[in-house]
Amino acid sequence: MNYILFDGPSRNNLLPFTYTRPVADIRVGILTIREKWESFLDCTSTTVTEDYLSDKFPMVEMEDNVMINASYLPSLELVEMIKELQENQAIFNGEDVIAFFVKEEQEDIDFDVYEAIEFEAETIQINHTWDIFSKNGEAIQEDFDLITEGRKSQPIPSSNHIIAPENIFIEDGARLEFVTLNASNGPIYIGKNTEIMEGAIIRGPFALCDHATVKMGAKIYGPTTVGPYSKVGGEINNSVLFGYSNKGHDGFLGNSVLGEWCNLGADTNNSNLKNNYAEVRLWDYQTESFAKTGLQFCGLMMGDHSKCGINTMFNTGTVIGVSANIFGSGFPRNFVPSFSWGGSSGFTTYLTKKAFEVAKVVMSRRNIDLTEQDMAILEHVFEVSKKFRRD
Repeated sequence: MNYILFDGPSRNNLLPFTYTRPVADIRVGILTIREKWESFLDCTSTTVTEDYLSDKFPMVEMEDNVMINASYLPSLELVEMIKELQENQAIFNGEDVIAFFVKEEQEDIDFDVYEAIEFEAETIQINHTWDIFSKNGEAIQEDFDLITEGRKSQPIPSSNHIIAPENIFIEDGARLEFVTLNASNGPIYIGKNTEIMEGAIIRGPFALCDHATVKMGAKIYGPTTVGPYSKVGGEINNSVLFGYSNKGHDGFLGNSVLGEWCNLGADTNNSNLKNNYAEVRLWDYQTESFAKTGLQFCGLMMGDHSKCGINTMFNTGTVIGVSANIFGSGFPRNFVPSFSWGGSSGFTTYLTKKAFEVAKVVMSRRNIDLTEQDMAILEHVFEVSKKFRRD
């Protein structure tokens, strides 16, 4: 069977992260959503996404295909139902389509003629940006169980202070000495070729993905995920870094999500709780206004390639678009559009030519090229985000 992950109606709720990737390539827990599905299905997948992303994330269609709503995370029960799907059958969660069978020659999908199969068990859905951090603890536990089943951890070096070692898994090449790991409240996963420097204190659930680094004296509260090749220091609470992003210095990051290729300057802090303890509102790209989250704790949402200078202060519930550059004293506003340059005193447009120059330098440090496909995607984001910028 050929499995294709589609964005679904959650895509616009997950901006700015889905400006530059399909829903399937969001990281929550240890793995991306795509990696979870491919592990459960034991095969590769392709994607139905926005046209401007399709060159980088193409769809491969075969004679028989099953389309899967990428906002849903896999579970054993859901995967078994999907594997048994036949022609003209679809799995629903209420009115929400989770998966359906489609033949290559089908041009139109009419669910009125499909046999509807109701999925009644619980599973995790990533429907809003704040779901990425608020459901991260469950996702870490599920990924931890998936990745470590039937495997043996590398030994924990004796210099470390460990609580609940049975909930800690260390991959090959990981380096950690004189650190404190407390896995009594959730698992701790330490990926391949990672480093946790001396004096770091970490509470699970926690995931340090391959080639990532925790710097000296860091204080990390779970559930937190540090994506591949990322570096973190200072204080972090319940946050997710997708990958290739840095919060390398002192400062607080809480209840937040950073995309790829982000960098927070030294002593950057974000608020995750309003002074009056009121419900946090976040920028909604669909309504083009601030919308309720139902959360009391919610921090910073930062899209790919965005950066901020030293001593930057972010208010509770701040949304930063793609490729923004923020600096200066005071609090920038709670919504900073993509390709903005400035701070609390005002913003100008960050032209793509300048943004690409920085991106090329940043990515080359990881031996990765900024491709023509990447630049085309960012050019598209620049155009569609014009209406939000005020020069």
